[in-house]
Amino acid sequence: MPETTHATSLPLLPGSLIDGRPVVLGVLGGGQLGRMFVHAAQALGYETVVLDPDASSPAGRVSQHFVQADYRDLSALRLLADDASAITTEFENVPAEALATLAVNRPVSPSAECVAIAQDRIREKAHFTHCAARAEQAPSGLGGVAPAPYAVIQTADDLAAVPDALLPGILKTARMGYDGKGQARVATRDELAAAWHDMGGVPCVLEQLLPLALECSVIVARGRDGQVVSLPVQRNLHRDGILAVTEVYEGNLPPALAQQAQTATESIANELNYVGVLCVEYFVLQDGRLVVNEMAPRPHNSGHYTVDACDVSQFELQVRTLAGLPLAAPRQHSAAIMLNLLGDLWYTAGGQPRTPPWADVLALPGAHLHLYGKTEARRGRKMGHLTLTGPSAAAVRATALRAAELLGMPAF
Repeated sequence: MPETTHATSLPLLPGSLIDGRPVVLGVLGGGQLGRMFVHAAQALGYETVVLDPDASSPAGRVSQHFVQADYRDLSALRLLADDASAITTEFENVPAEALATLAVNRPVSPSAECVAIAQDRIREKAHFTHCAARAEQAPSGLGGVAPAPYAVIQTADDLAAVPDALLPGILKTARMGYDGKGQARVATRDELAAAWHDMGGVPCVLEQLLPLALECSVIVARGRDGQVVSLPVQRNLHRDGILAVTEVYEGNLPPALAQQAQTATESIANELNYVGVLCVEYFVLQDGRLVVNEMAPRPHNSGHYTVDACDVSQFELQVRTLAGLPLAAPRQHSAAIMLNLLGDLWYTAGGQPRTPPWADVLALPGAHLHLYGKTEARRGRKMGHLTLTGPSAAAVRATALRAAELLGMPAF
């Protein structure tokens, strides 16, 4: 007989019942991250409910229950809370106040406060600076990881006070920027003033432009009991501000650098008292130093490989943190490279619609295709991803390069 539990009691064990039905886990957001969360929850025996404004959202189409509504719709939030025993989010731009409303009656992770910090680059960078200062005093010997030198610009006086040393730099809106949006490179004060004006004079952050060697990210999961587990460090390549390639295998980064990134990410999560899956992105400078860039309070595009290359995926970790289940340390069993599949691949060089050569791609050893069920392919839109797994870095890289060639993607 399945165990019966209370709607708000944790842990919410797989296979247990509430009012005679399986436990339901809720998610705000119906995109591809929500879709993969739904699949992971269903594999463990949970039912799911998705709230999203889009009637054809990828996650809503695979969930047992779906609420089509705006994230600020109070009646819809009540329906979600009535249906779900615990609730998470699949993207950081969901209104933090919606999470706060839900948290009155249901366990919500990550918290509204954590999401609010991630939504605001000013608060985010202040948190990173705080964590770096704390780490400098720790006995680990690894040192803190600070953000790039920056200035906050909220007024014309702030603009006038920007130190010369921060130019050239990158001006970023404090809120709502992602995949390279809401950003502008500026070399002079005149360009800075023009860019801030073009952005509507909204609060911004100006970051000093640094000589980058590469980019990487770390994904951790943290439970309500403070336990933290970490996935391997992911080496990332971006094109036009959008993640294009993630490589994860032994030797993708110097071990000491990888350890510093993992330790810094755990510190960022602990200082937030974070619950859930958290991704932190870093820059590696040409002199070998590590700089923290930004965080995402959710599973991340760079962690998609975990579904095929690890014994516990980032999405199962999200389910476990939400339901209060034990966190087993993930183990990567295969070298992996992930290729992001943008809508551009559904068009020829001349702009004619086409179907990518999936049969040829799937004939490659270790090819794992994931399409997100989006109904329209648009240039720059994330339509899916392809993970290549293999016994070694050399083998998987050769296969991934062949896959990129078949798809008409640039080599890396």
